[in-house]
Amino acid sequence: MSEAPKTQETQFLSIGTGDQERQIAMLIRPATKKVAGTTFVWLSGYRSDMSGTKALELDALAERRGLGCIRFDYSGHGLSCGKFTNGTISRWLDEALAVLDHVKPKRLVLVGSSMGGWIALRIAQELRKRKKAPVVQGMVLIAPAPDFTIDLIEPNLSEAERKALAEKGYVEERSEYSPEPNIFTRALIEDGRANQVLTGMIETGCPVHILQGMQDADVPFAHALKLVEHLPADDVVLTLIRDGDHRLSRPQDLDRMLAAAEAMAAR
Repeated sequence: MSEAPKTQETQFLSIGTGDQERQIAMLIRPATKKVAGTTFVWLSGYRSDMSGTKALELDALAERRGLGCIRFDYSGHGLSCGKFTNGTISRWLDEALAVLDHVKPKRLVLVGSSMGGWIALRIAQELRKRKKAPVVQGMVLIAPAPDFTIDLIEPNLSEAERKALAEKGYVEERSEYSPEPNIFTRALIEDGRANQVLTGMIETGCPVHILQGMQDADVPFAHALKLVEHLPADDVVLTLIRDGDHRLSRPQDLDRMLAAAEAMAAR
């Protein structure tokens, strides 16, 4: 692993109005003047933030190579304000797009972990609708969880959990990574259906490299295989890591992520 990148000043971007206004925390590393090119965009997973190991390693790579790097926290995560339980895929996608509109990078490599992989795919779809948009020149998806609310949560709800979802508006699940339980709201699950991507061909317009652990207890590797089936038009590489878990944060896993990101930036 590399040394920690130099300290950066946290910036805040105001998004929304009225009771929907929230301050989104961002860490922006501009490319050096000598290097024209790519900006990495880190997209965290559910309940993760921009200060995690993989995010720091990506930023350190950008610093070493003179590339740009954008990290930010979704509302309800990390240093950003807002209630976590107000979060939905649409809300967090809007925040990601607002950050990109604010920073205005010209060329992107989207690096998404778990739920961040879903957000990355939706960003690519939304940017392709615009006449003027940054070029997405590549995507690195780490244990990607597109459509996880539909494919991985809803089918596994018990009758008691379905009742809690209907009556209380949320359901709790024990977390392997925190003493606090995961909370999945009815709004998150309903909004997930509006953001489904595994329903037809996904046109990203760029090469995609997927890194997936075969010992992943949260996102089975069969889910990555399903995603590949929906990316027929793209240059797709799937790396299955036999002993890899969901986090993929071991030194050898980080090396794979950085190599994939650097290869995308060099295109």
